[in-house]
Amino acid sequence: MEEFDYAKAVEELEAIASKVEDPQTGIDDIEKYIRRSEELVEACRAYLRGVRTRLDSMS
Repeated sequence: MEEFDYAKAVEELEAIASKVEDPQTGIDDIEKYIRRSEELVEACRAYLRGVRTRLDSMS
């Protein structure tokens, strides 16, 4: 399994935000982008929870 890349996920979220804000983006595409952004946000949250857990266990 590939290690999660938080920075790449944030970059993708920023790109999705730009696409969703673009008036040329179709409604079907917006729905697809929203679903993907939900996946990315959840993955980022899980990653940050893991980091917090590791940091807490060090102290």
